[in-house]
Amino acid sequence: MKIRSFENRLGNVLTDALTKTLANALGAVALLVGTNALAATYTLPVGTDTVIGEVQKVVAVHEDTLLDIGRRFGVGYEEIVAANPGVSPWLPGAGTEVVIPSRYILPDAPREGIVVSLSEHRLFYFPPHKPGEAAVVHTYPISVGRMDWHTPLGLTRIVNKREKPIWYPPESVRKEHAAEGRPLPKAVPPGPDNPLGDYAMRLGIPGGAYLIHGTNRPSGVGMQVTHGCVRMFPEDIKDLYAMVPVNTPVRLIDQPYKMGWLGGELYMEVHTPLEGTDKTDAHSLTNITKLLVSATQERPDISTSGAIDWAKAERTFELASGIPEPVMLRPASVPATVQVISDSAGR
Repeated sequence: MKIRSFENRLGNVLTDALTKTLANALGAVALLVGTNALAATYTLPVGTDTVIGEVQKVVAVHEDTLLDIGRRFGVGYEEIVAANPGVSPWLPGAGTEVVIPSRYILPDAPREGIVVSLSEHRLFYFPPHKPGEAAVVHTYPISVGRMDWHTPLGLTRIVNKREKPIWYPPESVRKEHAAEGRPLPKAVPPGPDNPLGDYAMRLGIPGGAYLIHGTNRPSGVGMQVTHGCVRMFPEDIKDLYAMVPVNTPVRLIDQPYKMGWLGGELYMEVHTPLEGTDKTDAHSLTNITKLLVSATQERPDISTSGAIDWAKAERTFELASGIPEPVMLRPASVPATVQVISDSAGR
């Protein structure tokens, strides 16, 4: 996808703050950040449970785009489009019911520091657990590296932080822009023309060119469009920047599909693999089947009381909506998965 084609068609993002907080059955607390998005903080489940949040539904009004709605609820472009197949991203239409994909299976990674889940277009921050308080996770939508500028995988850390950063475009980026007739200076000062936004955190990846940063073009958040950096909504990076100290570990992973438990129910979450990555062998029903079987074998208390609904698992795989779906027959207990809310208070 090319961000310019979307940005040229996108109007200004609504900036009215939502005045409602949302809470899920697991103790999630929705926090207003800045004046736009609804950032999410969830209490971490205990035991073997790994599913957080809940799916919501809102009704669009005539001036809405899916990007407007997604930003108000802390969801990026790819996430909200995948969750609403057949709905126009630009003109969903007044009265259209829009699904907010705000239920997640936690990444298969240590619950510490920052975890960047590339195919999911989402960042998870696990702050240090304070004695006497419940452990939590903060999660935000992100943009990641496009097919010819991949965001690297692996373990690194935050090596420095800068407010009002100066952008020094790498020579490769300057050559690309020059070839497109959009030459760049060697340094771009802070301000509205700086693509790093107001906050940047540098990763300890060799070369020093990879950042977690804001943006002056928030319409592109949630897409595979960057030169390898992790891009966030301005209000989200401001929130994260204030919480994350230097030397925080950062794990960059790519998990197009995840399995997770909530009570006695097994959930399956599937995302479309990133463009330009060779996931043909890994992203298959065969490997999904192996993961589902392995997940039930890890829970002997459940395997005898429930069986995999293979037809639903196949549909979930093919749809790749990014929404965790229950995939067991005769579940012991399935909590409500959809909350219908009114968005009118946020205007």
